[in-house]
Formats: sequence, C-alpha cells, structure tokens
Amino acid sequence: MSDGNERNQDGTQTPSQGGEQNKSGRLSLRPAGRKDVGRTVDAGSVRQSFSHGRSKVVQVEVRKPKRATSGPGGPAGGARGGRGAGAGGRALTAAELATRQRVLEAQRKAAAEEAARREEEKIQIMSAAEAARRAEEEQRLAVEAQAAEEAARKERDLQAVRTAEEARIHAEQEAQRAARQAEREAEEAARSAPLDPRSHSTGGVQLAAPVQRLRPLAERAIMPERPIQTARPAPVSAPAQPRGGETLHLRSAAANVGGDEERRAPARRSGGGGGAPGGAAQRRSAQPSPRKGAGGGSDRRSGRIDVRAAIEGDDGKTRSLASVRRQRDRERRQAELERLRSDQVRVVRDVIVPETITVAELANRMASRQGEVIKSLMKMGVMATATQSIDGDTAELVVEEFGHRVKRVAESDVEIGIEGVEDRPEDLKPRAPVVTVMGHVDHGKTSLLDALRAADVAGGEAGGITQHIGAYQVTAPSGKKITFIDTPGHEAFTSMRARGASVTDVVVLVVAADDGVMPQTIEAIKHAKAANAPIIVAINKIDKPGANPDRVRQELLSHEIVVEAMGGDTQDIEVSALKRTGLDKLEEAILLQAEMLDLKANPDRVAEGTVIESRLDRGRGPVASVLVQKGTLRRGDIVVAGAEWGRVRAVLDDRGRQLKDAGPSMPVEILGVTGVPGAGEPFVVVENDARAREISEFRQRVIKDKQAATQVAARGTLDQMLARIQAGDQKEVALLIKADVQGSAEAIATTVQKLAHEEVAIRVLNASVGQITESDIQLAKASDAIIVAFNVRATTQARELAQREGVDIRYYSIIYQVADDVEQLVKGKVAPKHREKFLGYAEIRQVFNITKTGKVAGCYVTEGLVKRGCGVRLLRENVVIHQGELSQLKRFKDDVKEVARGYECGLSFAGYNDLREGDVVECYEMEVIPA
Repeated sequence: MSDGNERNQDGTQTPSQGGEQNKSGRLSLRPAGRKDVGRTVDAGSVRQSFSHGRSKVVQVEVRKPKRATSGPGGPAGGARGGRGAGAGGRALTAAELATRQRVLEAQRKAAAEEAARREEEKIQIMSAAEAARRAEEEQRLAVEAQAAEEAARKERDLQAVRTAEEARIHAEQEAQRAARQAEREAEEAARSAPLDPRSHSTGGVQLAAPVQRLRPLAERAIMPERPIQTARPAPVSAPAQPRGGETLHLRSAAANVGGDEERRAPARRSGGGGGAPGGAAQRRSAQPSPRKGAGGGSDRRSGRIDVRAAIEGDDGKTRSLASVRRQRDRERRQAELERLRSDQVRVVRDVIVPETITVAELANRMASRQGEVIKSLMKMGVMATATQSIDGDTAELVVEEFGHRVKRVAESDVEIGIEGVEDRPEDLKPRAPVVTVMGHVDHGKTSLLDALRAADVAGGEAGGITQHIGAYQVTAPSGKKITFIDTPGHEAFTSMRARGASVTDVVVLVVAADDGVMPQTIEAIKHAKAANAPIIVAINKIDKPGANPDRVRQELLSHEIVVEAMGGDTQDIEVSALKRTGLDKLEEAILLQAEMLDLKANPDRVAEGTVIESRLDRGRGPVASVLVQKGTLRRGDIVVAGAEWGRVRAVLDDRGRQLKDAGPSMPVEILGVTGVPGAGEPFVVVENDARAREISEFRQRVIKDKQAATQVAARGTLDQMLARIQAGDQKEVALLIKADVQGSAEAIATTVQKLAHEEVAIRVLNASVGQITESDIQLAKASDAIIVAFNVRATTQARELAQREGVDIRYYSIIYQVADDVEQLVKGKVAPKHREKFLGYAEIRQVFNITKTGKVAGCYVTEGLVKRGCGVRLLRENVVIHQGELSQLKRFKDDVKEVARGYECGLSFAGYNDLREGDVVECYEMEVIPA
C-alpha cells in the first residue's frame, strides 16, 4: 500500500521502513507525550465476494492499539530511537510550540475580555441591588451598635450592684473571721494554762501541760482567706455573622485535634511544673508535617513542569481562597441579575410624558425594552414601530401598565405663570381712561384728535385718509389725562378697529352731520358692543351748510343707539374739528364716563399690555407701539411680545421724547425687540432672557405649524390635485406684500384675498413690514409674483436686481389703488366664456345619394339662416340624434357661405349619412365673450 504498511494474516500490521514513515507523517500541534488513542495510522482495502459471483472492494482503517507511553521507552526515548517510533510520536518543534502557545494565549485573552465584559455588565445591573443591600447592612449595623450600647449600659449598672454586694459580703466575712480568731485564742489560752494544785490534787505529783492538738495537714495547707470573687456572667450576644466581603474558613479534623490539644495543655502544665517544655515539644512533634512524595504530595504541584502541563493546564494547581470568593461573588451577582430580570424587583420611576412621544423614547424613559412596549401597544390595538410617535394619552396608559408614575407635560407649559398674579384691591390706583375713536372714512376722526392734541396728523396721511392706527395721550384743562386710540375708517382696516375696541374703555363714535350713518359706522357700533364698551356719539362737521344732527340721531335708533336727547343713556356731543367747537364738552363727557367706570390699575408690578402697531425702522430696527395696561414698563426690562422678545433699549412717547418708564394707560414706543411683533399681540415682562427665549421659540413653532397646515389644506386632497392637473394648471396671481406697518400689511392681505375668482386664485407669499430687499426679489422671481409696496421703497441693490430679473414692483400709498390693480390682474387671467348662438332651422325634404360624396340632404330653410362650417344638430321627432358640423353647403351646384330663410340648399354632414325626409336641421355657432 501507499503508506508502506502490510496486512498480515492475523489482522495486525507490521511497520516497514520506520524512517520513511516518520518522514511522511503529518505535522501536528499535539504534544509528544499524549497518547495516540483512537488515531488512524493505517488504511487498506479488502475485496469482498458474494454468492452470486459479484465482488466489492471495501476501504478498511485500522486503529493503533492502546499502550502506555511513559517510562524510558516512552515518547522521548522513541523519538531518539529513530526507527522504533510511530508516525504520531514526533516531538513538536520550537516554532510549533511557539505558535501553539501564541494561539492559546490569544484564546485566553479573548475569553478573559469576554468574561470581564460580562462581569462589568452584571455589576452595572447589580448596582441598584448592591446599593439596597448596602443600605440594609448599614441599618443592621446601626441597630447592632445601639443594642451593644444598651447592653454595655446594663452591664455597668449590674457591675455597680455587684461591687456593692461584694463590699457587704466582705465586711460580714471579716467580722466572722475576727470572731472565730477570738474564740480560737481563748481556747488556746485555756488549754495551755497550768493546773491549779489546789483544785487538782494528785498526791504531790505535778502534771505537765496538755499536749496541743496537731492541726491536720489539709487545714495547715489552707492559705489565708480572701474575699470571694464572684464570676462575672459573660454577656450573651448573637453569634457573629460573616459579612458580605468575608470568607468562612472551615477547620479541618487535624486542626480540631490540635486545637483540643492546645485547650488541654494548660491543665497538664498546672499539674506538673517541669513537664511543660517536654509537653510543648511533644505537641509540636504530634502536628502533621507535609512530606514530599508521600500522601498528599501527589496532589500538589512539583517544582518542575513540562510543556504538556503548561499547554493543557494540567499542572495540579489547586484553587485559592480568593478564587473561590470571586466565584461565589459572581454567582451571587448572577442570581441577583436573574432576579431583577424576572421582574421580582421593579424600580418605580417618574416618567415625563409630553403631548407626543416616540415608542423608543418612551421605552428609554421607562428603562424597559422596546419589544415589551410594542407588545403592550399591540394589546391595546395600536400597531406602532419603535420610530413612530404616539399621543400622550396612549403613552400614559402604557406607563401605568408598567407600574411607573406618570408626569404629563406639554409645550404650552412654558407660558404658565407669565400673566402674573391678581392684584389686591388695596394696591389699585386710579388710571387714565383709554378712548378709541371710531367711525366711517372721511368723517373727521383724525381731525378731531388733532384739534384735541393741537397737532396735524391728518395732514401727513396720503390721500387725506387715515391708514394707520395711532395712540396719543392728551391732558385735559382739568389736569387729568386721556389716552386716545385713532383707528382707520376704511373697510379694509376691520382688524385694526377690532384691536382698538378690544383694549378700550370708552368708544367715541364720530358721525358726520352731513353724511349720516355709513357702513363703517355700523361696523364700529358692532365692535363696540362686542367689546362691551360704553359709546359716546360725537356728531362732527356741524359747521357745514348741509349738517343735520337730528337725522344722525334718527338713523342711530335703527342700530339700538338711543342718545340722551331722545330719552336714552348714550351721550351725544355736537362738535366741529375745524372750528374747534364742542371739544371741552367732549372731554367732560369722556371724564364723566371714566369716573362712572372707576378705572384703576396697580403700577407697582411687572408691566403687561398690548401691541397696538409695529413697524421696521431703517435706522432703529423693529419698533413696537404698545399700550401699558398693568404695572410699569421700564428701560432695561425683558419683554415678550407675541412671538418676539427683547430687552427694552428705549421708551418713547407719542411725540418722540425719551422716557425712563411708562405707567398704566400710557401709549409708548419701545425699541430693542428682536423682530416685528404682530399687531394686537399681548406683551409681558419676564424675569430673564432664558425664559423669554423659550416662550418666543415655542410661539414661533406654533406659527410655523399653523402655516404649514394652511398650505397643506390649500393644496387639497390628491383627487382634487389630479382633477386640477387634468383640467390644466389652475391660474393664480402671486403677490408679495411689503408695508410700512404690520396693520397695513394685514389689511392689504385681507383685501386682496377677497378679490379671488373661481378660476383665478390669489396667493399671498408673504406679508411683512420693511423695505424691499434682495431676498424679496429672489422669492418673487422664483414664484413669478408681483411685489406690492405700500409706503415703502426698494433698496438700490434690490431695484437693480429686479430690473435684471424682470420682477414687477408696484408702489402704492392708498389702499384703494391696491385693490383696483389686483382686481384687474385677476380679470386678466380669467379665461373668456364660449356661448352658443342660434342661427336657424332647415327641413329635409329629399335625400340624394351621390356616389363619391354620399348622402346629401335637400333642405328648405324655414327660420334664420344656415352658414357653412357651423354646428348642426339633427332632430328627428324633436329628439337630437346627431350633433356635428356641416361639411358642404351648396345652392344648386355652387358652394355658398350662407343660405337665408325661404331658400333651398343642399347639406352634407361630416361623417354621418343616416338622413331621412322630414328631419329638421338646427344650425348654431359658438361665440367668445370676454371675461
């Protein structure tokens, strides 16, 4: 065979050429000393014959028999023997051993790192349980210390009692000993005295003294008596429990024997004095000493270690106590970890739940697995993934199911508490009334205020009409102050009038004596009633020739305004702003009404109020006109006005003078706001800029979300969008509005939105304040929009960019012109209308069949006329059976353009031949009507 082995008859193999076999043996990392048990060393083939004449070759493997490899003839000796060694007995080279050692070291290092990682994870998870256990241990130690202190106190008391008792017993014993000593001395004296010869006569013989009684040896050996010391009872204490970090050492049998010997040793030493050293030597010799090579020596590691033992770890090393302690700690932590994971110990947390939260974030806040949270949601019928958001109510149910405490929060919570506290009645002080002047356009509202202020505001308005809301403060001759709010009278400024009515105390309704009650007058009455404010009617322009104040009073009756002259409770004053007559009566009426209202406010608190108007000044930045309603506004205060905030850098009155502070009912302009706040928004002073920034960011997010929702709603549903695509792109007029103040921008946007057509939509890209910049030009270019500039101008760079890009900028100063131009733009984009125009009837009297042309109807025009190329309808028994166009119109053999009533003609229909006698042909044409 190929490996040089031959099979004998008895089934054994005889190795041949051992040197060649060693050379052909494969390399192995197995150590030379290991047994080759179960290793295949030979292989061959055997041919099997069957009864039906067929044979089969079977591969056979023979395993080497087991035999011991120790001793001189072992692996080392065989390796040195050369030919006598098998193929598997070759020793590993140094490179192979180094490779194996390196691989094993890498495996041990990887295993150690994995074990360290698992250990760290277990320790982290066990931190909560360890802390609880540590707290319990500290509590137990405190209880034990208290118990020990109590026992020591009792011991001291008991010792004092014992001392007193011992002193008493000692005194009694001393007294008894003195009495016995006196008795013995008296007895001895009586015994040793000589006999009296007079009393003892013995015939003249003198007797010797009696022999003294010899005391027993035991009595003589007794030492002098001492006070009896009573044994102190040992305090009873509980057996000490091993602490968590200690290890219990168990004493072996030999150690027990040694301990018993040590306990019995003092008794032996007390019995014989000189035997103590010998006994100690005997005890030292009795202790077992470890001997090399005998008994337990086989279980301990010898001084020499071979490669096999180092690689396989079979060096007979026993585990140390530290190793056993670490193993027990690991097992304890693993058990605690399993107990925590099995929900036997649950940590209750305070989970903050906002309005919306993702499933992953909810699981993170509860310190639970995402799968468990998703499973809980599925039980509720909510199918959600880890990245999807759920509402706060659903999240609250999940948190309660997991056993945690819920704390609901919302984004709007940042606004809680900014309004301040309610004022106490004793802190309120009188304040000036706030009066809003309202009425129809061109009825003299601003002129009346100019007459009261001795100013000329109306002269600065474009077109002679008021298009801005203004606030002024007037000092009456009596010294009292009145705050006036002037509102525009044009119909586009409805929101301005509504804002003025919402912050007012008294409404002055100005009606022209020569014009009467007009639509905006009626609207002003409705705003005043909605604000629940008292009304004072000022009938203006009584100096004009056609003035009729009684007609004004009569017209006001139809709107439930009954003046005092007609038995009502509404004051009416006849004034003339031009002649300055009746102004003092108007002021008196206002002050009287304010006195009846008893207007008060607390000036010693943080300021609150309303933004009346706002604009963007080129040199000063955003400027807000505010009306202080509560408290005092000071320079340096941090204010939040709508979605904007800032620190007040300057406070100006209505005449532009610098002020340090502004009290209640005082209109001022403030500088320092980060942006232009919305008109009509409330403003309030907050404690710091962080709070102001947080409130501002929240309100800006709300505005953006509302705008996004409006845009989505404007686009409509998918079906509506597809319908618009099929019908063609919907036409629209895109506008970008820039105005000088926020109120004008709002009014223009509202006005142009009302001019929308069913076919042409009006889209306002942006309505803001300030001059036109390059970004506005780029936005208008991208949206193909027209820029409407109301009382503002474009910068030089923006104007040049608009000329290059072809962006249309239209400048206006009167709101009428804006409405007219936008209306013309809308009409220009409306598609023209198509209308059907009736021409006449023709009756078919005979049908001719022409080979190349087809059927031709011979008709007689009964009404109107018939034109070539017009639309026709074929009527049969007054039912339309065909609608199409005429292909030919002939009279005799000539083509003609039209045939009038009373004439005959030939008609040929395009693509239709079902013609019968008696049918009626209706002719019509379509005409285009401009929009």
